[in-house]
Amino acid sequence: MSVDPRTPIVQVMARLGRETQLHLDERHRHFKITDKVILFISVLLIMLACINIYYVTVLYQDLDGIVDNMDSMYYNMSRVTEDMDLIAQRVARFDRHIENMSPITRDMASMSEIMPRLRTNMLNMRGEMSLIDGNMRSMTDAMGGIANQMHQITGGMSIMRQNVHQISGPMGAMNPLLPN
Repeated sequence: MSVDPRTPIVQVMARLGRETQLHLDERHRHFKITDKVILFISVLLIMLACINIYYVTVLYQDLDGIVDNMDSMYYNMSRVTEDMDLIAQRVARFDRHIENMSPITRDMASMSEIMPRLRTNMLNMRGEMSLIDGNMRSMTDAMGGIANQMHQITGGMSIMRQNVHQISGPMGAMNPLLPN
């Protein structure tokens, strides 16, 4: 048997064709796996992008709040600075007033010497006021008696007025007859 010289070439070509087809099938399978992996990673990246957008939005809102707080803090600090200037001025005035404390202390010492005598005078005045109070009570009682007497006088005046009114009736009729 003689071997056809084309047979080994055909066999090699057939084998090469089978190997190429296996290689193509394997490559096609790897491309499908790669496509699925790429799709999965793309979905993950899209989800990650959504989460990042959410975090950027939250960060923007937080930064906006921080800026507002900083503006408020700046405004409050300027007010505190003004208040501190005002306090410093008042402390300076208070310091000037404190300088007057030594004469006041000296005057308080002399007042402490005078106070016992002043107390004695106040006790004497209290006694005098008690006498005046007693005299005022007597005067109040006397005024009550005067008020009663004035009431009696008023009552007497009322009776006299009625009597004069009774007399004036007949006198009014006689007046035109009397000579002037």
